[in-house]
Amino acid sequence: MTRIKRGYIARKRRRKIRLFTSSFRGTHSRLTRIIPQQKIKALVSAHRDRDRKKRYFRGLWISRINAVIGESKKTYIYNIYSRFVYNLYKRQLLLNRKIVAQIAIFKENCLFMIANGTR
Repeated sequence: MTRIKRGYIARKRRRKIRLFTSSFRGTHSRLTRIIPQQKIKALVSAHRDRDRKKRYFRGLWISRINAVIGESKKTYIYNIYSRFVYNLYKRQLLLNRKIVAQIAIFKENCLFMIANGTR
C-alpha cells in the first residue's frame, strides 16, 4: 500500500485546542492526548468556581456586617447578625448583604440609623 499523508484539517483542529491550553504548564500544554482532558478539567473548574465565588463573597459580606455590629455593643441593640437581619426583613427593608456590608464599612453611622429605625 502506498503511504497517505494526512491533510491539514486534523492539524488545524489540534492547533485550535492548543491555543486554549497554551498557558498550562508542562505536558498539559504539549501532548495531543492530554490537552483535551485538561481543557475539559479547566472548564469544569471554572464553572464550579463561579458558584463558589458567589458563596465566598456572601460569607465575606456577612463577616463584615457582623464585625461592625459586634464592635459597638453599647450604642447598638442588635449585637448579633441574625437578629439584625431578622429585623431588616421584619420591617421590609430591602437591602441585600452586599449593600449593607458597604454601608457598614464606609458609613457606620448610617448602619446604626438603619438599625435603630428597624426597632
